[in-house]
Amino acid sequence: MTVNKRVHSMTDSPADRRRFKRIAFDAKTDLKQGDQTWKVQLVDLSLKGLLIERPDPWNSDQTQPFEVDIILSNDAHVKMDVKITHDNSRQLGFVCRHIGLESISHLKRLVELNLGDPEELDRELAALIELQG
Repeated sequence: MTVNKRVHSMTDSPADRRRFKRIAFDAKTDLKQGDQTWKVQLVDLSLKGLLIERPDPWNSDQTQPFEVDIILSNDAHVKMDVKITHDNSRQLGFVCRHIGLESISHLKRLVELNLGDPEELDRELAALIELQG
């Protein structure tokens, strides 16, 4: 995996999605596309992506990328470039396409604290690196 200032594209097969534990987490979250911004309810997230409640109204171009900003505190944000992977009447799923070094550090720490098992975190990071190979 190349983590210089960006983590590059990740695949989104069902087998890959299952490698990553989802963390139920509630944080102020903004979803952006072009000049549109939605305040959204975060359902869960992982090292691979996130799930949100579908905002109303929802008028996006799902073929184009989105930016997400998960606000952990005044000083800590997880910012990702994401692509929509599924859309139903209630929820939207996104896969992370790019993430900055500072954001991946915050996300890694968040996952580490919620998993409670350093070995599980190591397995998830290894799976993420494998996807990059």
